Amino acid sequence: MAFPYMEAVVGFMILMYIFETYLDLRQHAALKRPTLPKTLKGVISQEKFEKSRAYSLDKSYFNFVHEFVTILLDSAILFYGILPLFWKKSGSFLVLVGLNEENEIFHTLAFLAGVMIWSQITDLPFSLYSTFVIEARHGFNKQTTWMFFRDLFKGICLAILLGPPIVSAIILIVQKGGPYLAIYLWAFMFVLSLVMMTLYPVLIAPLFNKFTPLPEGELREKIEKLASFLHFPLKKLFVVDGSTRSSHSNAYMYGFFKNKRIVLYDTLIQQCKNDEEIVAVIAHELGHWKLNHTMYSFIAVQILTFLQFGGYTLVRNSTDLFRSFGFDTQPVLIGLIIFQHSVIPLQHLVSFGLNLVSRAFEFQADAFAKKLGYGSALRAGLVKLQEENLSSMNTDPWYSAYHYSHPPLVERLAAIGEPDKKAD
Repeated sequence: MAFPYMEAVVGFMILMYIFETYLDLRQHAALKRPTLPKTLKGVISQEKFEKSRAYSLDKSYFNFVHEFVTILLDSAILFYGILPLFWKKSGSFLVLVGLNEENEIFHTLAFLAGVMIWSQITDLPFSLYSTFVIEARHGFNKQTTWMFFRDLFKGICLAILLGPPIVSAIILIVQKGGPYLAIYLWAFMFVLSLVMMTLYPVLIAPLFNKFTPLPEGELREKIEKLASFLHFPLKKLFVVDGSTRSSHSNAYMYGFFKNKRIVLYDTLIQQCKNDEEIVAVIAHELGHWKLNHTMYSFIAVQILTFLQFGGYTLVRNSTDLFRSFGFDTQPVLIGLIIFQHSVIPLQHLVSFGLNLVSRAFEFQADAFAKKLGYGSALRAGLVKLQEENLSSMNTDPWYSAYHYSHPPLVERLAAIGEPDKKAD
């Protein structure tokens, strides 16, 4: 008797849903606390705390509904054979339009088109509610309905433009890869990631936002001076019009080798009236670069990608595995989808491990900025970002350890202040 792979996968998905819902309930209880953590008393205003609490609770209630619907749909799709049904219907569609359903590339693209339509139909109500109800209720949403659907349309067009050649290449590599399949797949994804990281900020991101050079002035001078001091090869310094869509704020950097760029959200500049706070946030980001966190993370992702493809090559010819999910044939894309579902337990463990590493990196970057003399400014900047983004002030330790890639504000402030206390 063949092993019931599909039933095992669905069973684990449900178990993970129960576990994560338990963590969500713990976090929900933490969000309901009527008082600030001791560390934040006198640091965060009561007004901001009340607003943050209301915003976090709204998102929490929304998350309960969204996750329940998601696990219901995902389990039903697998358990009731919707996936193989979609595959058969996509083949019938090809015949209807005069194409060969035996051509795996055409068949896969038709299947993905159906999946994309289904995803848009099921995700759209949640996206609309999150954007135009929750975000708008708490003063974050700046999008118009026209802008929302225009961005959605652009995203679909990009998927239609970029998806077919990438999917076709993967199918051809699997069909002709032979014993070195895992290496070829990894090499392709490695090159693709480099190409996308190069093209995204130059060609894709400007389709959705406007990037303008940071005007000459004291802020620009301070950032350029800091970059020069750290030998950071800063080539361009941009401001992005994030305020056209949301009042959330952020900053990030990107680029390869000697061509680095820093991007500031205009909302960050508006919210941090003190230039030193912004420079301190940039010092934190540059700390990630100086301490090679970005490189370590990239290497870790490449190793995990290679291991995943290695695992896929071991099971891609398993007839029992495909039949368990309702497939008589063994299409490449379906094999990848089934494999991803089959290794969900490992993915959760890996994700947890990566979060632990990421949190350690955040503490190190904070310490780096502090050593540069930005301790007080970074503290003020983190508090300002926490307040303006209405981030959760009270967090459950289990929930944050499992979900957060960044430590909660309470922990970061304690870590920044600890050396000072010892010095005193």
